[in-house]
Amino acid sequence: MTPFEPTADLRIGHLVEVSGTVARVELSGDVLELTRSYGGRVYSIGQIGSVVKIHSGRRLTFGFVSLLRMRSEELAVLTTVIPPDADQRIMEIELFGEGVWHSGGRDLSFTRGVTAYPLPRQGVYLLTREEAEMLYGSAESQRKGGADPLVEFGSYVGAETAVCRANIDKMFGLHCAVLGSTGSGKSGAVAALLHSVLEHRPVADGEFHPRIVIIDPHAEYAKAFGSRATAYRAYNPLQADEETGTAIKLPYWLMSAEEWRALVVGKTEFEATSQHNTVYKALTHARMVAAGLIGPAPTAYGVPDSALGEPKPAGGVTQDQLGEFDRDKPRPFSLTEFERHITFVQGARLKGTTTEKKPDSEFAKDYRSILDKLSVLRHDPRIRFLMEEWTKESASLADVLSQFVGKQDEGRPGADIRIIDISGLPNEVAGPLTAVLARLLFHYKLHQSFEERRRDPLLIVCEEAHRYVPDRGEAEYAAAQSAIRRVAREGRKYGLGLMLVSQRPADIESTVLAQCGTWLILRLSNSTDQQHVSRFLPDGLAGMTRALASLGQQEALFVGEGASLPARVRIRNLTEDQLPRSENPKFAQGWSGVQLSRVEVEAIADRMSGRAPD
Repeated sequence: MTPFEPTADLRIGHLVEVSGTVARVELSGDVLELTRSYGGRVYSIGQIGSVVKIHSGRRLTFGFVSLLRMRSEELAVLTTVIPPDADQRIMEIELFGEGVWHSGGRDLSFTRGVTAYPLPRQGVYLLTREEAEMLYGSAESQRKGGADPLVEFGSYVGAETAVCRANIDKMFGLHCAVLGSTGSGKSGAVAALLHSVLEHRPVADGEFHPRIVIIDPHAEYAKAFGSRATAYRAYNPLQADEETGTAIKLPYWLMSAEEWRALVVGKTEFEATSQHNTVYKALTHARMVAAGLIGPAPTAYGVPDSALGEPKPAGGVTQDQLGEFDRDKPRPFSLTEFERHITFVQGARLKGTTTEKKPDSEFAKDYRSILDKLSVLRHDPRIRFLMEEWTKESASLADVLSQFVGKQDEGRPGADIRIIDISGLPNEVAGPLTAVLARLLFHYKLHQSFEERRRDPLLIVCEEAHRYVPDRGEAEYAAAQSAIRRVAREGRKYGLGLMLVSQRPADIESTVLAQCGTWLILRLSNSTDQQHVSRFLPDGLAGMTRALASLGQQEALFVGEGASLPARVRIRNLTEDQLPRSENPKFAQGWSGVQLSRVEVEAIADRMSGRAPD
């Protein structure tokens, strides 16, 4: 059996119309069933996403099936009179590439796109499994360059022995999205892809250490990667003896002025410009004090009047230099100094001075809400990692960065995957925290030299992306939206990739979603999500979204720059210890077992209330 020969047993119909990349096929009358046996195998006819071929001598044109219906249905839509013989089956295909078959060398030269369009009446043929393997292999061989970027993570549906490979240079470098309804296997698909990356060896006998940071809002991924990952927890509501990861170091002083303002002022009906200015002034002062540029704010007792004036520069720093001080840079500062500036300088609450004290009502209106909110934040156990007071012995910026990149101990490479567990955090903190992390990593890449960027590409995986970049205004996530939007638009220039993971693509900001160059789309049952996704797929591929509602477990559409060909794929199986903790609840099994005891309920209540057990 010679591959890519026009065999009568594989012919299923002929072209009746070609319009751009869309072609319409009329199935032959001898196709009585939508299956065809050939070479001991049974092939399906008209399966959405399956590939067919059109012969033009040694040149072949390839397309995937996007629609199959009766001619009578088409006429009914057009409100045309339906003749008695209108029982033909019409198949639509999207043309995506062409190739030349060199029979002597048993080699297929494949190229994306179509330069010579087929004509009506040309025959359309099924693709055998052997031909499918050669097609995918030829397409993938066109994508290599330097270190091998092709990572095996699944197989092609219809050619199960043909391994599906993702080009991670293009997939991560041009950003990607993993989308799928709840229960479709989305988290498992992310884990399968990342496991494949960890197992990959692009250079024979060489080391391979990916740098991947996962923002994990549901504590799913820590169990999936074993020693290849380090899990950092922002908040642990469980008992101290339950291992949930290393406590993260992500201090408040990493925030920009706007992020800090959003945290301490918050979303209030009476939010005013004066409150913003109060925060910005105190923040600038506190950072300058910590940097040794000026003296500290006065305290409440025994302070001369002169202390209420503008603080004088220290160490020979001029007033112009102070005016150019950048309050947005990640410089440490003391929360106590920040509060003192608001209370004793801006609020003029000093005792024993000749300066007129502001009335209590005016002080409460302008400053009390800020100080009260800051006090609440400082005493919230859920964000202790964020609000711990800075001292000169606290972690440095390099210490913070080393949690996510580079070597963690001398002589030992850091874990390949760093997982940031933000489960249990309130929305008003989860948003700013995500913003801090995304902005911190972006500026880390921004300040690298060209050689450092080349050696240190980085990928951010943003689970539940619709929370952090929503397609509508949400004050809690405004800072995160701005930070991730910038990563999406500019990150690839600096070696920073982004993977968006979501079950609600219609709720993700369109400008961010449009920056993704590769799509791994699992089952989407919601028509709004299907239509939304079809808007962003490359030209000619929107028709593949018709198959989204019928995809099986672990099946996905793989399209875009990281895919050799747009295809329907089956994602690889993982062992139980490689899967994220995201299994569906088993009600029958749970309700068949022993109920929780009173002691167990009391322990849960203690964790909920924050009270330590006796």
